[in-house]
Amino acid sequence: MKVLEIAVLPGDGIGKEVVPEALEVLRCIEQIHGGLRFDFVEFPWNCEYYCETGKMMPDDGLDILAGFNGVFLGAVGDPQLVPDHISLWGLLLKIRKGFRQTINLRPAKQLRGVASPLVNPKNFDLIVVRENSEGEYSEIGGRIHQGEDEIAIQNAVFTRKGSEAAMRYAFELAQKRRGHVTSATKSNGIYHTMPFWDQIFKEVQTDYPEVKTSSYHIDALAAFFVSRPQLFDVVVASNLFGDILTDIGGAIMGSIGIAPSININLDGKYPSMFEPVHGSAPDIYGKGIANPVGQIWTAKMMLDYFGEEELGTALLQVIEDVMESGIRTADIGGTASTQEVGNAIRERLHRLN
Repeated sequence: MKVLEIAVLPGDGIGKEVVPEALEVLRCIEQIHGGLRFDFVEFPWNCEYYCETGKMMPDDGLDILAGFNGVFLGAVGDPQLVPDHISLWGLLLKIRKGFRQTINLRPAKQLRGVASPLVNPKNFDLIVVRENSEGEYSEIGGRIHQGEDEIAIQNAVFTRKGSEAAMRYAFELAQKRRGHVTSATKSNGIYHTMPFWDQIFKEVQTDYPEVKTSSYHIDALAAFFVSRPQLFDVVVASNLFGDILTDIGGAIMGSIGIAPSININLDGKYPSMFEPVHGSAPDIYGKGIANPVGQIWTAKMMLDYFGEEELGTALLQVIEDVMESGIRTADIGGTASTQEVGNAIRERLHRLN
C-alpha cells in the first residue's frame, strides 16, 4: 500500500467549500487505484485563527507540516478580518519560503465544456514555470521619512541559482511536452535584473539544443497570451511576471476558478504544496456557488507529482466530461452548485472502477 500523508489547510472563504469536494474526489481515486491511500490531517490555520491567537499558524507550524508528504491548501485571506499582507506573509508565503518551494507550476489550456472568452482560442495548452522564492517579491526594502518626503523602497532580488533553477526546470519540462520554452523579460525597461535574467537564459539554453526558444517583453507577452496563446508551450518567468501571466491564463480559460498550481521543493527535503490559483473570495463564501474545479485540478497535479500520472490524466478527462455535459458553476456559464459539480465528478470516477 502506497500511503501519502497530506496536511490539509482549507484556509479562508471558499477554500473551506472547495477543499472538501477535492478530498472526496481523492477518496474516489483511492478506490480506483486499490493500492493508494491518503492520510489527511486538517489544520484550522486561517484568518479566524489569527483573530483568536494573533498568528496565522503556530510558532512550530512549519515543523509540524515538515513531517507530511505534501500540503493541500485551499485559499488564504479575509481582509475584513486580517490585512492581506499579514495573512499571506503569515501563512502562504511563510510556507513557500520556509520549505524552499522555489518553483511554481501553473497550466492553462482550453478545456472541453468551458467557453473561453477568446473568439478563437485555437486549443491552447501552455504551462508557466514561475520562479517562486525571490525576484520582485523579496522582503528587502523599507519606508523612510514622513509627509511629502516619505519614500517607499522595494528591492527586487534575482540570484543566479534561483533563476537558473527555474529555467532548467522549464527546459526539462519542455522536453516532455512540445519542445519550446519562452522567456518573459523586460530588459528594455528594467536596467539590472532583466538583462541578468536574459543572460542566464541564453547560457542555459545552450545545454538544451533540441529545445526551441523565444523571448518576449512582459507587456507584449501578456498581449500575446490573449491574442495568440496557441503559440506557447512552456513559459518561464520571474515571480511577479509569472503571477500576472497565470492570472491571464485563468482568464482565457474562462475563469480563474478552474486554474490549478503546485509549489515545488526541488530537493525533496521539504514537502511541496498544492493550491488553486484563485483566492478566498469571501464575497461568495457560503453561497454554494464556488467553482471546485481549480481545487480538483490541483488534486490532479498532486497525483502527477507523486507518480500517479495515469490517474491524474483520467481525473482531468472526467473533469472535462462533467463540464462538457453541462454541469458547471455560474462563473463558467452553468447553474450547478459547488457540491453538484463535485458529486458529478465523483459519480463519473466511480464508473472507472
